[in-house]
Amino acid sequence: MALFNRSQMADIDPFTDLLFNALLTFTFLFLVALVLLNPPADTGIVDPKAEFLITVSWPDGNPNDIDIWMAGPDGRQVNYKQPQDGLMNLDRDDRGMINDVQQVNGVEIENPLNQEVLTLRGRPPGEYVVNLHYFKNQQDEQLQGDAAATEVPVTVYLAEVNPRMKVLFYNTNTLEKEGDEVTAFRFTIRPDGKVSNINQLQKKLVGEQQK
Repeated sequence: MALFNRSQMADIDPFTDLLFNALLTFTFLFLVALVLLNPPADTGIVDPKAEFLITVSWPDGNPNDIDIWMAGPDGRQVNYKQPQDGLMNLDRDDRGMINDVQQVNGVEIENPLNQEVLTLRGRPPGEYVVNLHYFKNQQDEQLQGDAAATEVPVTVYLAEVNPRMKVLFYNTNTLEKEGDEVTAFRFTIRPDGKVSNINQLQKKLVGEQQK
């Protein structure tokens, strides 16, 4: 569209000038309305619909299977066998490299990420225990006898999601062999909803359900 300067617009009759200004006004109002109807998306907002987020991860591409176990105040547990109980939810159970290859448009795509995610979607008071379990050693057979080769460093963190994201605990444990179990951390939710007494006092969870 051609733009007119003041000297050129002087030769335009007043009616045409009025229509031109009206068009500019209408276009401006339309753009304002469009912005109001479609506001820019907020960025950096985390809304996983949870109060607490617990993440367990070990080196990408490591084939070994590490599991997270969690016990609530009443002794009920969440793990790969029982992924949901009350407000505790195991949202992602990772089995190392098993089922990490997918077909997309006929092409195999491998996801090397090893991560398990557990959410607590409320603040029931009491103590919570989070354990790590070396479920399955899936290294190559020639490495099975090499203790250093089968050790798995496992990083775990506890984050409070609401009212804002805040990391409450972060640590790395080394699981040496298949069957090893460690208490990554314990924490207490007080009646007022606050977290206290984060510690690493050990407690076995694996196998407790069968007793």
